[in-house]
Amino acid sequence: MQEHKPTTVDLRIDYGKHILTEEEAGTDPIVLFGRWIQHAADEQVPEHNAMALATSGGDHLACRIVLLRSFNTEGFVFFTNYNSRKSMDLDNDTRAALTFFWPQLERQIRIEGRSERVGAAESDDYFSTRPRDSRIGAWASDQSAQVGSRERMMERYARWEARFKDTEVPRPFHWGGIRVRPLRIEFWQGGKNRMHDRILFERQTHGAWQRSRLQP
Repeated sequence: MQEHKPTTVDLRIDYGKHILTEEEAGTDPIVLFGRWIQHAADEQVPEHNAMALATSGGDHLACRIVLLRSFNTEGFVFFTNYNSRKSMDLDNDTRAALTFFWPQLERQIRIEGRSERVGAAESDDYFSTRPRDSRIGAWASDQSAQVGSRERMMERYARWEARFKDTEVPRPFHWGGIRVRPLRIEFWQGGKNRMHDRILFERQTHGAWQRSRLQP
């Protein structure tokens, strides 16, 4: 039998744009995260707020890309349909992991923590900023549910579009924000000869962060 090697087997990229020192990392991972994501925005990294969200659904594991919409010392917030698979996974098991990867900057951030739904007022505030078409889409889509065809899907959208003609589109009760409260945040900076910098912050029981360096 002929062996077929993947086209990536000989792909080699030597990193080395930057070095992450303990002095630069500081003692607050949220502050460092803010600097890194702002740098990604300044460098015009496409979809710099895109993050992989991993969840556990009991008999399965799942990972998908969602968009970070806000963050602060309390955690990292994205928005979704509460009837979606990801939301139901988190209802059953609040553990969640997030990953940002910005290859142009040779940087990755991994976040592990517990999830919770944000308050209705916070979800209302964000929903009101969405384009009207997206707000209608939140009503039209039973996210993650099967649909017979794209035509059927667009028919649903057209019905909701007609229903909200000339009126405001309120937030559906089944749509809102989810916050991941971090317990571990790891910052990865690509290094020469695969000697990458990995700085880990772990939240202690009293709320403070403990910093350590991991081997690459």
